[in-house]
Amino acid sequence: MAKTVLVVDDDPTQRRLIQAVLEREGFAVAHAESGDEAIKRLAAGGAADVVLLDLVMPGSSGQETLVEMRARGFNQPVIVVTATGGIDTVVQAMQAGAVDFFVKPAAPERIIVSIRNALSLGALKGEVDRLKKHASGRTTFDDLIGASPAMMMVKRMGERAAKSSIPILITGESGVGKEVIARAVHGSSERAGKPFVAVNCGAIPENLVESILFGHEKGSFTGAHDKHLGKFQEANGGTLFLDEVGELPLDIQVKLLRALQESEIDPIGAKRSIKVDVRIVSATNRDLSQAVKEGRFREDLFYRLNVFPIEAPSLRERKEDVPALVDHFVRRFNVEEGKTVVGAAPETMAFLTAFDWPGNVRQLENAVYRAIVLADAPYLQPHDFPAISGVAAPPPEALAPSAAPAPLPTPEQLMASMTAEGPVKILDDRGHLRTLEEIERDLIQLAIGIYAGHMSEVARRLGIGRSTLYRKVRENGLEDMVKGADEAAA
Repeated sequence: MAKTVLVVDDDPTQRRLIQAVLEREGFAVAHAESGDEAIKRLAAGGAADVVLLDLVMPGSSGQETLVEMRARGFNQPVIVVTATGGIDTVVQAMQAGAVDFFVKPAAPERIIVSIRNALSLGALKGEVDRLKKHASGRTTFDDLIGASPAMMMVKRMGERAAKSSIPILITGESGVGKEVIARAVHGSSERAGKPFVAVNCGAIPENLVESILFGHEKGSFTGAHDKHLGKFQEANGGTLFLDEVGELPLDIQVKLLRALQESEIDPIGAKRSIKVDVRIVSATNRDLSQAVKEGRFREDLFYRLNVFPIEAPSLRERKEDVPALVDHFVRRFNVEEGKTVVGAAPETMAFLTAFDWPGNVRQLENAVYRAIVLADAPYLQPHDFPAISGVAAPPPEALAPSAAPAPLPTPEQLMASMTAEGPVKILDDRGHLRTLEEIERDLIQLAIGIYAGHMSEVARRLGIGRSTLYRKVRENGLEDMVKGADEAAA
């Protein structure tokens, strides 16, 4: 998903120049001729991941626009642009919340570096906010990623259930994010900020389930050297999330039913029951009604837990949410791994969205994590997901065929090979200049032929990076030529 840069400048020439620079690097660009127009666009929900803001404009100045943005709660990173303002003006803008500045006219490299740094800073701030909410138990349904009909239904149902203490049973396949929904229920309820305790019932040894859930007294059994409170007491006042509740042994199901009905527990070895105030949210990827029929799950406990069911949809049922999820994971893993990946290339996003994801959101998360670690380009490419796309990464030239590469032509040979018209025509048949795109395509095609498909040398001679070269090759439909040059060199 391409990042959108909102360019706020009253000079149309400046806007077009910046747009050309940004679009060449894969960014989407939106325009505003004034600060007031920029505020209206943001208020209307217009996309903007970064704002390039000119300080000197008719009407509202850039400084006033920035102050108004922050007052209205628009937290997009802002880079201020100035041509005449002094250092004091820039300092004031930075104090008002700008993250960077540059002076017009700026080199394209300076603009791109500034925007990528701003995106990284925004991602870092977002990740810090997410972790704070997660740690304090204040994650809400607004933090859930996805706006598909299936997810909007989950959000509406969850928000209604969160306003009461009704028991909730979340069903769905493994990896759909049932715990995330449970945390949103907790964070949207009056218990937000209180303990949220998650227990994976399927991961507890059967002989320890009772002790872990309900606690035990010191000396109540061999090895009980200290008193243990148990998960119910840890969650007192808050929410207890019982994941994979269908895995509980039948004898523990009886005690769990009593704890739910009487709001009290009996720790192992305790002389009296202990009152607890706990909201129960449970989850399972199994069909509990079938388990009831087979005698593996108590019917009375099933009805007690299944008062308010919420079905978490699989990822293949909400494929329109894949771009937003990819964008979220890219920001998160950029922070964790110290990378600066901007997003996924359009062709990459297309096959990620089309894939069925049998492992659901968890599989997508792990796939993006691996891609971020291995990525060496600003945008994730299909070869960064080889297990899904079936596209292998371009082999390094060091591992190219063992045959000796074709010798590079000398400048004299290169000049001699050019006809009077030249291998790359600058003028068309009517004597007018051809477009830059046409000339660039011909030049890349010529370079691939001259250097026998050795892409590192082609990139070095053209003065661009390898990832940029491969992108331009794809955009211009020259993949077959590269493959043919490789085969000829082999």
